[in-house]
Amino acid sequence: MNANKIKKNEIIQIPPFLKWAGGKRWLVDKHNTLFPKDYDRYIEPFLGSGAVFFHLQPRKAILADANARLIETYAQIRDNGEKVLSALRRHHRNHNSEYYYKERACQRRAPAERAAQFIYMNRTCFNGLYRVNLKGEFNVPIGTKTDVVLGTDDFPTVGAALKNATLISQDFAQTLADAGAGDFVYIDPPYTVNHKYNGFLKYNEKIFSWKDQVRLRDCVISAIERGATVIVSNADHTSIRELYDGVGTMKCLSRASVIAGNSENRGTVDELLIVSDLADA
Repeated sequence: MNANKIKKNEIIQIPPFLKWAGGKRWLVDKHNTLFPKDYDRYIEPFLGSGAVFFHLQPRKAILADANARLIETYAQIRDNGEKVLSALRRHHRNHNSEYYYKERACQRRAPAERAAQFIYMNRTCFNGLYRVNLKGEFNVPIGTKTDVVLGTDDFPTVGAALKNATLISQDFAQTLADAGAGDFVYIDPPYTVNHKYNGFLKYNEKIFSWKDQVRLRDCVISAIERGATVIVSNADHTSIRELYDGVGTMKCLSRASVIAGNSENRGTVDELLIVSDLADA
């Protein structure tokens, strides 16, 4: 029996403990039937908040991201969850505007302290954005949220789900080079498109260029040719459709947009899923 064939009532549903731009809670809530049920290993090269991973809870996984602080946070939740929670409670007690900016400027040395700081910033900064300046310093202003420790926090369960996962910070090409037969790969890159830009896409162009999108497409094709089942989330834009033409089946899905700073710019957004033939079968 395949390791990932687990009855639904045997899985404790785990909500992501991070808020992340482009997070996929909406996808697992409304379109979970799109994910394959039978695979040996799960691979995700752009982990973010890990919504799909926590929904599927595979027995074996490779979870990667270029953001080393993000990966370290997951590793510390897995290995030192109590220490992280203790530090997070301290942030909760002390949180105010002055404390936020003082903590934002602080460079924590202990890994568990850095993880708690990462979660604290994520939960109290503006819109949960992760942005650094040219010096690599986190520079997002304080937001309106004041809850640092949440009622949904269950770090022991999160840690248990991560026990059999390999966590690594690296470029997506290195992660995808290992994908082959028996693997299910879910790919959710920053949504950079060609030709047309809005503010969010201009920001992403600085961290994930159009050349990266082309590189990613080539990696996806190679993984599929090696026998991997692949699903890619991306912007529903002409340039993306042209880029992935012939790679797999394209599905347009609608979601609510909540990331815009101005509420007038929030509404319904279409996203594109590129599903390999094996995943679509």
